[in-house]
Amino acid sequence: MTVRPLHVLGSPVLREHAKPVKTVDDDVRQLVEDLFETMRAAKGVGLAANQIGVARRVAVVDVGDEDPPPLALINPMIVERSEEEETAEEGCLSIPDIFGDVERSARIVVEALDGSGKRFRVEAKGYKARAIQHEIDHLDGILFLDHLSAVKRNLLLSKWKKSRKGQKGYLKEVTPEPAGEL
Repeated sequence: MTVRPLHVLGSPVLREHAKPVKTVDDDVRQLVEDLFETMRAAKGVGLAANQIGVARRVAVVDVGDEDPPPLALINPMIVERSEEEETAEEGCLSIPDIFGDVERSARIVVEALDGSGKRFRVEAKGYKARAIQHEIDHLDGILFLDHLSAVKRNLLLSKWKKSRKGQKGYLKEVTPEPAGEL
C-alpha cells in the first residue's frame, strides 16, 4: 500500500469525468488499497481516484460507521435518492481548510462493484450518504464548491487563493503519522 500525494484545487484531473473501470484487476485492487491508505493518512472520510491523479471511477468511503462498513466503490451509481434533503458543512481533502454548507439527499441507494468485481447495492443515510455523494461528484468532475451560491463560492475561492499565495503546483504530500511506541 502506498500513501499518494493529493491533487488540490486547480489540478485539471479534479475536473475530469473519470473513466469507467472495465475489469477489476490487480491494478484496480491496488488503487483501492492506496485510496484507503491515503484517505486514512490524510484523516479523511472519503477519497476519489481523481484526487490522487487517476481519472478512473473508483472511490472509497469510511466514516467510521459499521453499517455499511468501509466501502470500495468501483463504477458507483446512485440508483435511488430520498426526496428529503439535508444541509451540512462539507470540506474536501483537495481543498484544505475551506468549508461550505451543501444540500444533499438524506438517503441514497448506490450500486457499484467491490474489490473483487462483484456487483453490490447498499443503502446509506446521513453522513455516510453525504460522503458517498461527495465522492461520486468527484468522479464526475464536480467539487462541493459547485453546489454553493456564486457569492459564497467566490468568497471561498478568494480565501483559497490567499492561503495558496506563493505555493507552486497542485500536489500536496500526505504524511502518515508514525505508529506509536509499544
